[in-house]
Amino acid sequence: MLAPIQHSLIAIVVVALLELAVIVRILLRPHRDPASRIAWVVVVGVLPLVGVFAYLLFGEVNIGRRRVARLREVLARMPSAAGPNDEGVASLAADVPERHRHLFDLAYSISGFRPVNGNSARLLADSNATIDAMVTDIDAAQDHVHVLFYIWLTDHNGCKVVEALKRAAARGITCRAMADDLGSRVMIRSEHWAAMRDAGVHVAAGLPIGNPLLRPFKGRIDLRNHRKIVVIDDHITCCGSQNCADPVTREAVEAWSASRRL
Repeated sequence: MLAPIQHSLIAIVVVALLELAVIVRILLRPHRDPASRIAWVVVVGVLPLVGVFAYLLFGEVNIGRRRVARLREVLARMPSAAGPNDEGVASLAADVPERHRHLFDLAYSISGFRPVNGNSARLLADSNATIDAMVTDIDAAQDHVHVLFYIWLTDHNGCKVVEALKRAAARGITCRAMADDLGSRVMIRSEHWAAMRDAGVHVAAGLPIGNPLLRPFKGRIDLRNHRKIVVIDDHITCCGSQNCADPVTREAVEAWSASRRL
């Protein structure tokens, strides 16, 4: 009679210690929003084993050790970002208004780059106009085109960019295209992706998922590359929230993607 009771008590103590360890980790982990901290403590406290398991899978910002190691290798090979006092940079330093300076300071803390003068920017009318501008600029490229999208679909706008890249590659322009393996999975697994590769476009899937059953144990599957950037000849850049898709289709996919995030 005593043996089952002892085993139950041991199991309870182990679960309690595991819960306590996870809660301490939640409370002490740096750079976490207070609301998120409280929410995870409640989940782990109310749902002991389920909450602990959920936190281990989704509570930590972890894209996988191999990816982190590759990132560090790439960063080590890159030249250091020029500082504001470096020769030739101080004279280009942008005079940022005080009310916007905190935003540029935040960007500098992430990228290591300070804002510089000599650039101009404009907002385009809508999503379709932005895609049309991208296609026009790609068709006028003289040296290279670099493209990165979180969502790239096989709809009208998505295929317009595909065809523009194929035309550029046929002219001898170096074209590189990367898309997130989750947000652009339809494009990456389509004939259009293979056609770009065959046309000479260097294509790559960002943060490949692989086996979805094993992926959570290697790194969080919901941490994606949400960047949307187009760089042409180191002269023209399109950036912001513009994905490569028709407006209505893109909004539906983004809503679905948001519902999948914890």
